[in-house]
Amino acid sequence: MDTEALRDQIIQAIKTVYDPEIPVDVWELGLIYDIDVSEDGKVLINMTLTAPSCPSAQEIPLEVDQQVRSVPGVEDVVVNVVWDPAWDRSMMSETALVELGFM
Repeated sequence: MDTEALRDQIIQAIKTVYDPEIPVDVWELGLIYDIDVSEDGKVLINMTLTAPSCPSAQEIPLEVDQQVRSVPGVEDVVVNVVWDPAWDRSMMSETALVELGFM
């Protein structure tokens, strides 16, 4: 299995997930900290949210899980929500900064 190609497809799937309060996908927001893809199609994702009190704290990780599971070749997914390091605006991509008017 080409895990790098599968990882690229997983990233594309993650880019379809948006925080409902922010018009930028969670990948560009910098909420995905790590994606580990094993040879047997198991995927481990470490992600965070913009704040622990995020109103979509339950929905966003679930949607990430569902979108990644839809990628052909993915056999299992575990999404961990982590708080270290704490998310801040510096983690956003240039695309997100432009989209949100910070640049």
